[in-house]
Amino acid sequence: MFNINKLLIMKKVTILIMFLFAVISVSSGQSTKKADPVGTWKFDAPYAPEGYTSGTIVIGLVEKKHNATMSFTGSEYKFNGENVKVEKDSVSFSVFVEGQDVKVSLKSDVDEKMVGKAVYSEGEVPLTLTKSPAKTN
Repeated sequence: MFNINKLLIMKKVTILIMFLFAVISVSSGQSTKKADPVGTWKFDAPYAPEGYTSGTIVIGLVEKKHNATMSFTGSEYKFNGENVKVEKDSVSFSVFVEGQDVKVSLKSDVDEKMVGKAVYSEGEVPLTLTKSPAKTN
């Protein structure tokens, strides 16, 4: 015959296992959530040549394809990104600035920040980006 105490213990263990499985499933789903890079990002590049130490990078999404533009503080000109790739928590693209092909690679640091580098013929420049708040009308 079944012992009532054993049956209650088995029921409690089963509930505990199901609870742990649910917690693990939820937490693993959150850890794979990728940050959304779409938006306007202010960047700082203190080691870049004068005139290129700060500006804005805008990452967009049109018809399921990402695009990027880059502009520098003090200039209205926007450099269009080419070969824009967004994978998990990384963004990369190239821009052509003053005869130089500049490869930009970024990685999400936290929700509203990215870090990365711009690589060109004279070396690489570290970048830090902060996401600008979305404008509401």
